[in-house]
Amino acid sequence: HRPSMRTPTEMIVGLVLCPCGLLLTLTGTLAPSWRKVSLVPDQPMDVVWEQGIWDICRERQSTHDRLCGQADELGYFEQVPVRVAQGLMPSSLVVTLVGLVVAALGVRCWQPEPRHLVAGMAGLVLLLSGLMSLVPSSWYTQELWALPAPPGSTLTVGYSLVLSYLGSCLEILGGLALALSFHHCCKEH
Repeated sequence: HRPSMRTPTEMIVGLVLCPCGLLLTLTGTLAPSWRKVSLVPDQPMDVVWEQGIWDICRERQSTHDRLCGQADELGYFEQVPVRVAQGLMPSSLVVTLVGLVVAALGVRCWQPEPRHLVAGMAGLVLLLSGLMSLVPSSWYTQELWALPAPPGSTLTVGYSLVLSYLGSCLEILGGLALALSFHHCCKEH
């Protein structure tokens, strides 16, 4: 039979969603705002502490003065959900990059027909990377109010945690889409 010049839809979907997920997860990993601590006693009303998995920043909202590298006086970075996030989030980024390289090899880049088996394997790798970043995001959210904070302060979810969640979900969906390439392998055999 004559080779089709169209790239299968599931491969296109996977190659669009996974890089978007990678960017969101990267931003969520690096930006210091997994949790916001506001209305801290003995501090001005407009001071907000932003806690990430690598840094703590203090921002005065009225003047937008922001100072990162704040001392961790409450042992925030020693908490297990933060330590797990410090390990799994960068690992997830590396696995995502590997998955995207494998996907590029499978999705018809240099040959007339896509390699469905290679694209399917890339889908499984990208699905794993999405799960690797979803676990710490979920665990951190579960423990958000249990992590140490000054008594009487108000805690809210930060944008980095939301971006990490969204990135994880996009990687999982993109990985599942690419894994559908296995269906073509079964049809060929």
